[in-house]
Amino acid sequence: MTSSSRRRAIAIAALLAAAIPALAACGAGFDANTGAPYAPNEAGVLFDGDGPGKAYGKNGVMIPQAFILGPDSGQQLAAGNSAPLYLTLLNSTGTADQLTSIVPEEQKATSVKVQSPIDLQPGTLAKTPGVTVEGLKTALRGGESIKLTLQFKNAGDVALDVPVVARSREFATLPPAPTAAPTASPLATGSPAPSDTAIPEATGAAASESPAAGAE
Repeated sequence: MTSSSRRRAIAIAALLAAAIPALAACGAGFDANTGAPYAPNEAGVLFDGDGPGKAYGKNGVMIPQAFILGPDSGQQLAAGNSAPLYLTLLNSTGTADQLTSIVPEEQKATSVKVQSPIDLQPGTLAKTPGVTVEGLKTALRGGESIKLTLQFKNAGDVALDVPVVARSREFATLPPAPTAAPTASPLATGSPAPSDTAIPEATGAAASESPAAGAE
């Protein structure tokens, strides 16, 4: 390892050491995460290789945080809707890269909307605002996972299973997923009582008959 590579590795390790506890802590907005320490492998295949020699990250891309925001607890996000995707990315190489697109597994969603390519500067954390998983194939309640393939300009394809988290606790401050619906809506099955409209009609009828009775 050259001296420049060694310095870059030390800098990346220091950045991750500072970033992961912050991501693991309770917080608001994009910095929110689970209350428990966030293990990178909870977000899917983020280790390259097998056995004791496997390395964290793939093709120089590290992903210390990844989740799809589902509905509030006790609700469901119906099939056909979209869900926000939150990623925190780290480029551990010495060359700038870009996240150009994301492809979901065909059975779970139709597409992932990325507004524009996301720049990944070397040794700098990058986030993915405005990215959404579109055309959900099944309803989401939280606890599921969706396999996504992240496509980078230089690093190529990086696949990982991204968990769906309910919008509660430390995630409650995030904007809600669109059109989240209750899992049960007992009030929706009722029909309006007819008495509210029938009584005025009957009163009107009685009023119209009264002059006729007086005329007789």
